Amino acid sequence: MRTLVITQNITLDGSIEMLGDWFDPADQDEDMLETTRLHAERGDALLLGRRTFEDFRGYWPRQTDDPTGIAAELNAVHKHVVSSTLADPRWQNSTVLSGDLLAQVRNLKEQPGREIGVTGSIRLCHSLIEAGLVDAYRLFVYPTVQGGGRRLFPDGVEIPRLDLVNSRRFRNGVALLHYVAR
Repeated sequence: MRTLVITQNITLDGSIEMLGDWFDPADQDEDMLETTRLHAERGDALLLGRRTFEDFRGYWPRQTDDPTGIAAELNAVHKHVVSSTLADPRWQNSTVLSGDLLAQVRNLKEQPGREIGVTGSIRLCHSLIEAGLVDAYRLFVYPTVQGGGRRLFPDGVEIPRLDLVNSRRFRNGVALLHYVAR
C-alpha cells in the first residue's frame, strides 16, 4: 500500500494558512531545497485541493528559468486535483477527482507506486486527517507567530500518538519535523 504524506509549511503557532508573507517558495537555503528534492523523489503523485491546484497551476508552469528545480518536478509529477467544479485541469499530468473523495483516495493508496504527497489544501487535509488516511506528516516549522489562520489539524480531531522519526534545523531557522502515525 502506498503511503500518504502531508507536507506543510507551518508557523510556530500552528497556522498553515498564508495570511502574511512568512513563506516564499523561492527563499529556501540549499540544505532545505535538497531536502525538498529528496522528498519529491520518494513520491510519484501529488494530491491537491482545487484552490491550491489553481494557485500552483498559475505559478509553477510559468517558471521557465527555475534554478530550484521545483517547477520541473511539479510539471512532471502526476497531480490529482479534488474538485466538483473543475472539468479540465489545463496542466500536464493532471487528473480531476470528483465524487466520493475518500473512496478515491483509498483507491489511490491501493495502486502500485511511491508516496502520495499532499500540501496546502487545508480542507482536503482536514478530510484526510478526519478519515484516518494520513500515514505521515512532514512539517516545515517557520520561526514566526502569525496570530491566526486555519490550522493543520481540525478542531475536535484527536490523534493519540505520532512518532517523531526525524528532525532537522536549517540555517534559515526553519525546523523540519517528520512524524508517522502509529
